[in-house]
Amino acid sequence: MKKKTNLTYIGGQAVIQGVMMRGKSGMATVVRNDKGELQMEAKRITPPQERKKWMRFVFIRGIVNFISSLVGGMQALLRSSEVAISEDEDPPKLNKWVAENWKVSVSDIFTLIATVLGVVIAVGLFMFLPQFFTGMISDRFPEAIPAHRLWYYLLDGGFRLAIFVAYILFTLLFKSLRETYRYHGAEHKTINCYEYGLPLTVENVKGCSRLHDRCGTTFLFLVMFISIILFSLVGWGFHTVVPIDNKTLERLAEFLLKLLLLPIVASISYEVLRLLSRIRSPIVLPLKAPGYLLQKLTTREPTDEMIECAILAFQKVLDMDADPASPEKTFVTETKLSKLQTMMKRHFAEKEIDESDAEWILSLTLGVPRSELKTERVVSQKECGKILALYEERLTGKPLWYIFGNTEFYGYRIEVDERVLIPRPETEVLVQQAIAALSEGDRMLDLCTGSGAIAVAVACEVAKDRNVTITAADISEDALEVARKNIRLNKANVAVVKSDLFENIKGKFNLITANPPYVRSSEIPQLQREVRDFEPHIALDGGEDGLEFYRRIASRINRHIVRGGMLILECGEDQAQDVLKIFSKCDYAMVVKDLSGKERVVKIVF
Repeated sequence: MKKKTNLTYIGGQAVIQGVMMRGKSGMATVVRNDKGELQMEAKRITPPQERKKWMRFVFIRGIVNFISSLVGGMQALLRSSEVAISEDEDPPKLNKWVAENWKVSVSDIFTLIATVLGVVIAVGLFMFLPQFFTGMISDRFPEAIPAHRLWYYLLDGGFRLAIFVAYILFTLLFKSLRETYRYHGAEHKTINCYEYGLPLTVENVKGCSRLHDRCGTTFLFLVMFISIILFSLVGWGFHTVVPIDNKTLERLAEFLLKLLLLPIVASISYEVLRLLSRIRSPIVLPLKAPGYLLQKLTTREPTDEMIECAILAFQKVLDMDADPASPEKTFVTETKLSKLQTMMKRHFAEKEIDESDAEWILSLTLGVPRSELKTERVVSQKECGKILALYEERLTGKPLWYIFGNTEFYGYRIEVDERVLIPRPETEVLVQQAIAALSEGDRMLDLCTGSGAIAVAVACEVAKDRNVTITAADISEDALEVARKNIRLNKANVAVVKSDLFENIKGKFNLITANPPYVRSSEIPQLQREVRDFEPHIALDGGEDGLEFYRRIASRINRHIVRGGMLILECGEDQAQDVLKIFSKCDYAMVVKDLSGKERVVKIVF
């Protein structure tokens, strides 16, 4: 037998067409749908060391872990069933009707029904039925099996164990459940491979055992075994102290007592399983053997594709435990709009991303105004897939409008990518001032045009009632490619020139506009991640004090502006007064504030 050198706390379970793994800080479920596509859902959970102190006490921690694992496992199982069968392009009419009229997902209804039925069936099979059979035999042979004596509880436990084994054997009749047991085998093999210290590859995992000391099947056997002992002691004591003459009430009291004792049984079983899993001595093999034998039934040899699911889930949990920044992921399935929006906003806030981006993603993908996102509806699986793809890309830090490839500026669609800055709303103040300054027959020059947003917006607006000639200039050919595209898209009458400020500019203009780079070089590393890592530095870096381009414009402005012409510049919120000093030799100057009340635009008349 291979020696385990890398014991782990990670456990898991098989789900519908996939595997769930659970670590200290996260749990990940990977499912292969009927199209052969792998989907992952990964969620953060509260690490044991962060739980309240009383929850970490011996035996109490067993109850906490049992409930936590039970709830998490059931959720993973039900969630996997939603993903395993892919939705068609058009969902069934019933799904649409329920979504539109009840504002809930059909899958939510099935989940609730399945959960209730699962609990009822489990209690009925493993608690009520053994007691019912034992009571019948005790009534029929009262001398051989006297009520509430040792033989009575041994028989009750024997029935419970027999029903449990029969239940497992019964499930083997169904192909879908046999497949689930193969995923169970993949889960065990993957954990064993890691504990053997081998790289997690399909070939390495295939060669590992499908039996594991911390298996849920072994845990359930321990629950059966320990319940016999505990129910015997407590049951005998209860009926000795509180004798009940009515047989029906007596059986009901016994049944309720077992239900109350179940968390304690689970807690003791958890501690025993934990202890046995740490002992490698052959001395404890007889105690482990029944669990191993049952695992022979509940695990099967997996396919390579099943092993891939288990490896992916295991690696994600490892990553989440090692890296608090490792992102959560969500299955692509139909869900409530409010639930999806809440999840996205929470994760954006954790990443210091503007939460309104979640609203924009939902609004633009679903084709509804942001104001209508408060109205509950069900998001289909197809819609959810598009939304989550955008959401996960946004989590990388990539700006939202680069992801969409366009944004709205002054009522016009402007295409953007990493070659140009994304136009900001405050720049619309500059556009307003430019439109107001232009008269019939004027010539306008837009320096540092970037995406061409300013030139396009002004050209489209003044074309309604004035004949104005507009030229857009930029040093970057990449930026000019984007500008040309926006000019064509909006059918704007704008000429384009490649020029380092005034270098290739000829003639004089009535109006010159510019939104030049004005970020101080030392401040660029402190910018928001989405700006620092994605937007072009050539359009951001304004030199040591952020005013380099204003000085360069001032040095040549007189050669390119007519008498009485106007220069309109955007600047940083603390730079307006310094810009005014640079252009002190002018006839008139004023500062215009943006909608936030910040000094954003400088108007200079020569």
